[in-house]
Amino acid sequence: MTKWVKLRPIDRIIIVSDSVAADEMRKTLVLSVAPANVAASAVSVDKMIRAYQSPRYATTTAMLLFENPEDIVRLVEGGVDLKEVNVGGMRFDVARKQITKSVSVNDDDIAAFRKLKELGVKNELRQLPGDTSQDFNDILESALKS
Repeated sequence: MTKWVKLRPIDRIIIVSDSVAADEMRKTLVLSVAPANVAASAVSVDKMIRAYQSPRYATTTAMLLFENPEDIVRLVEGGVDLKEVNVGGMRFDVARKQITKSVSVNDDDIAAFRKLKELGVKNELRQLPGDTSQDFNDILESALKS
């Protein structure tokens, strides 16, 4: 996370997840990995939509982290203007199709990524800040055909 913060200077890291925001143990765990010089919080999707629309946070530059792409769709449909999303690690399990070494998706994830593209959000795949950006939707569709 520290490398990403150096690439794109931010004031705050916000984990946007209903389940993390509601679980004190998970919230404490994920917030503990934030760089010491950056404020961090975990909020529900609805609270993030309200905060985005509040003039109080108009000058805040934040990195938003999500558990799943469905929450990103909710955020964008709720009025949050996201231009691009970097698809990072999405864990593998037997109910998911492995798309890359670090990204596995289920049917809901696939539908959400397609919806984000439809909404004009660029989905990129880049594991590390120094990596070349790749179009995640192209990678996804190609993997689903094979």
